[in-house]
Amino acid sequence: MLRVAGVGTGDEVVVPAYGNAEVAEAVVLAGALPVFADIEPATYCLDPDAVAAAATPRTAAVIVVHRFGNQADVRRLRELGQRQGFLVLEQGESETPYEGIERRQAHAAYLSGRLSGVVTPDVREKHSYQQYVVRVPGNGRPDRDAFARAVRAKGVNCWVPVKTPVHRLPQFRRDVCLPETERAADETLALPVDASMSRRELQRVVSACNALGGLLQPAF
Repeated sequence: MLRVAGVGTGDEVVVPAYGNAEVAEAVVLAGALPVFADIEPATYCLDPDAVAAAATPRTAAVIVVHRFGNQADVRRLRELGQRQGFLVLEQGESETPYEGIERRQAHAAYLSGRLSGVVTPDVREKHSYQQYVVRVPGNGRPDRDAFARAVRAKGVNCWVPVKTPVHRLPQFRRDVCLPETERAADETLALPVDASMSRRELQRVVSACNALGGLLQPAF
């Protein structure tokens, strides 16, 4: 995609650091330099204001990744690209499950209406809930990881969606300030919301989380 767009040596490409390394690796393979920009805390997608701040005269493109079923603000990014002269390329997450979206949305609404002690995702009309991602308040990663272990011990599967932001990886390490990316990596936890789940399984998720969530208080 980058090569077809004419992106190559000497160019910069703005990418998110919250996610896997594949996008940044693709930029390097094209001969360009990946530049990391921060995310919007509600969508986990690139923040257009952060992209504007990261862009330079050498910026040839921005790669937008739609995350967890959330849609990035492509309209604002395209307007920015037109003003500053760079391309906006979109990449959806791999293996996006289109089947069962309405059922997942119903499951997500059920969880959001009953979970306590965690910060549930914003209700968005176009959110497909490829992953149902909550935030565990408290002292960041230590509390989130302890919460995850306790929930798994109660028989509920959960996982950390992004363990290490790309700008922290040795091959891409950058001295860059990405506070929302860092916070998301430390606080987020994905809970099951598969279309095949029964109401009893959803109730088990709620019971396991609510028994623990009230024990964690935001750090001051």
